[in-house]
Amino acid sequence: MSERIPLTLITGFLGSGKTTLLGHLLRDPLLSDAVVLVNELGEVPLDHHLLRQIDEKTVILDSGCVCCTIRTDLVDELRDLQVRQYRGEIPAFRRVIVETTGLADPVPVLGTLLQDPLLAAHYMADGVVTTVDAINAPLQARRQPEWVKQVVVADRIVLTKTDLAGVDQPLVEALVRDRNPVAELLVADHGAISAAALIGLGVLAEDRRAEQVQAWLTAVEADPHDHDHAHDEHDHHAGVHAFALRFEEPLDWTMFGLWLAMLLQSHGEDILRVKGLLDTGAEGPLVLHGVQHVIHPPTHLAAWPDDDHASRIVLIVRNIARADVEQSLRTFDRLAKPAQPPKSEILA
Repeated sequence: MSERIPLTLITGFLGSGKTTLLGHLLRDPLLSDAVVLVNELGEVPLDHHLLRQIDEKTVILDSGCVCCTIRTDLVDELRDLQVRQYRGEIPAFRRVIVETTGLADPVPVLGTLLQDPLLAAHYMADGVVTTVDAINAPLQARRQPEWVKQVVVADRIVLTKTDLAGVDQPLVEALVRDRNPVAELLVADHGAISAAALIGLGVLAEDRRAEQVQAWLTAVEADPHDHDHAHDEHDHHAGVHAFALRFEEPLDWTMFGLWLAMLLQSHGEDILRVKGLLDTGAEGPLVLHGVQHVIHPPTHLAAWPDDDHASRIVLIVRNIARADVEQSLRTFDRLAKPAQPPKSEILA
């Protein structure tokens, strides 16, 4: 298989500054070999750096990147890009940036990349970037479930409008951290941020998987809040919290997979993120990464990233108690282990 093309999603609630951010990114030479898919070209300020128009939906910018309007389903658009590149209708590209609508759920897009065989052969999910409006975040966190979903699935969160009067930045940062304690939090300078900070996140890059899970574990374990209980009004409304599970003994991978499948079948909408390093008896850990119903293909690493070889699983969930999740997994794990003989038989 040829090298797959990394795809970055830029999402965020209505008015959160996605288009402004994208306008700055499109000038960055780092994206000169990228294709940018947007919902409507007219929303992006392109005139001052438009190089030439190829057809009614495609332009090449002076940075060299190609910008296309999404006219049909994203699956069709991504397939069409491959065909047009093969025919020489557009320049060769090595990256795709997709800007979603303000009410979009990023999870189905990630699922599409994994579940469509043709797309999975050519593209891989690189990361999710979410813009957060610092002015309106407190209200959106309480009233808009889409806001919560976009924040929870993010690998990078970009705060916008922090320079405006009336912004309580510490409060906004706390709101974001309550929902996603593991994403890197960045602040845009009047809508601008370096492309290097937002691409190459390597959600599926094997050399960074252990590093990312370690970051999740560190973030959750360092958080002073009790994530099993709502600790402010916003948590009471959202019900979103993070926690980490730890298992000292190796886990049976077959039984673990059955447990995870049943958990997602019963509560898939509320299992927002999951990452883990699992000891399944091999030399190195098995890396687990999932977003809601979408579980990326597990991969074994050659070695553990540290001296701690316990299985560690981090989850961000909604309205699910940690104790219930842990108890169910331990029950499944016990079923996989052979029953110990009575003490009398051991002594005999």
